[in-house]
Amino acid sequence: MNKQMEAADSSFALARPCQDRIRRVFFGGCLLFGLALSWFAGDAQAANWKIGELNSYADFPEFADDYRRGWQLAVAQVNAAGGVAQRPLQVISVDDGAARNNASRRAQELIVNHEVDLLAGTYLSNVGLAVSSIAAKNKKVFIAAGPQSDTLTWDRGNRYTFRLRPSTYMQAAMLVEQAAAMPARRWAIVAPNYEYGQSAVANFRTLLKARRPDVEFVDEQWPALGKLDAPAVVAALARAKPDAVFNACFGPDLDRLLEQSRHTRVFEQARLVSMAGAGPAVIKALQGTALAGWMVAGSPPAGTDIPGYAPFRQAFFDKYRVEPQLPALIGYTMIQAIAQALRNAGSADSEALIQALRGMEFESPVGKIQIRAIDHQATMGAFIGHLVARGPGVQWRYLDGAKYLPGEDFVRANRPASAMR
Repeated sequence: MNKQMEAADSSFALARPCQDRIRRVFFGGCLLFGLALSWFAGDAQAANWKIGELNSYADFPEFADDYRRGWQLAVAQVNAAGGVAQRPLQVISVDDGAARNNASRRAQELIVNHEVDLLAGTYLSNVGLAVSSIAAKNKKVFIAAGPQSDTLTWDRGNRYTFRLRPSTYMQAAMLVEQAAAMPARRWAIVAPNYEYGQSAVANFRTLLKARRPDVEFVDEQWPALGKLDAPAVVAALARAKPDAVFNACFGPDLDRLLEQSRHTRVFEQARLVSMAGAGPAVIKALQGTALAGWMVAGSPPAGTDIPGYAPFRQAFFDKYRVEPQLPALIGYTMIQAIAQALRNAGSADSEALIQALRGMEFESPVGKIQIRAIDHQATMGAFIGHLVARGPGVQWRYLDGAKYLPGEDFVRANRPASAMR
């Protein structure tokens, strides 16, 4: 019995080293397998730079469709060149519904559910402000591409929000520079009654009065966004008999206003100064009219002599077989700014991106653009055009946004101190 037990003990003693080796191999293999899974998961997670993009695609296709083609072209070009630090850009795009509450919800979903590295896009100013608030609460960088309200960078500015397009102050200053030289003294206003329209009018009125104290505003029309009653608006303008009209309406509202102008003499007697872009639909509506000298913002359909614009235009045309308009330029430039910020930061960390974006310079189809550190406003300019008599032609001139920025003392007085930390 003792011999049997000794034999058993001996067998166990011999087997234990084998079992220990097996155990070590097994657990070692599990550890390596776990590390491998962790590595692959981390690699997959770090594979793409994830951009959460929002815009009013269903409600404002005249802007958003061309804008989307612009950013899609830029993403394709960046990724074809190896991405940023060998990581491709990935855009997760959603419709913001042209409404603040919906935009806030979709932005939150992009951050929480899709774990995007930053937010970008939007068109309407009130929507942009809503997304800006979500970005600040979640400490995520937001590149506002389309909104122009000054509130975005002044009163409600925050350290996470950066704006690409000229503000209403900047674009109004561009228009006033030329409007002040007009002989017009009696002015009327047509503007959508929401954040952007109110900001545009306030700036235009203040800047024009500063240059021309003799001007007076004889009529104001404030239609709800998307609900302009063209016959009523034009009839009111006819009664006021202005020398010039400042317009901040856009999209279908502007189309209706211009179509109605065909049936009256109001806009043959009063020159128009418009914040809105003059796209193909607008130019087509003006064909055959005698509206020489109208001033509009937009983009030259046949290009410009700015060196960087020609290759952008050609690449866009080759891909989509249509000419790029202003929204395409905005979408394309938005991706260029994001790619440069990621290169400079070397990370998607929000603090690193903020430091990279403040004072950052980057190339665009309209030349070098800088993002001013004090208010996160880019120096992207605008094309201002004058309509040629009785024809679809427009004489365009690009105005550099850097020349129309408000002074830094003004910014300090109007921007929260927390936004400048």
